[in-house]
Amino acid sequence: MMPVLPRLSGRAAVKAFGRDGWQVARQKGSHIILVKPDSWATLSVPDRRELAPGTLRGLIRASGLTVDQFVALTKK
Repeated sequence: MMPVLPRLSGRAAVKAFGRDGWQVARQKGSHIILVKPDSWATLSVPDRRELAPGTLRGLIRASGLTVDQFVALTKK
């Protein structure tokens, strides 16, 4: 069974990813671009009031985290 994803805004997701070492590189329009210094990967987080579950799950997967790890970051 899949863990339950929290309902988060784009800004709250950016804060949670920030706790894992992701940094805001820039914002273009309605998307916040995050980079990790020790990785070539980037994340493009929509700056929306509430992220769709599939979008959030895709961002978590792209960041290399598990859903459980991400949920723990949201509670810090």
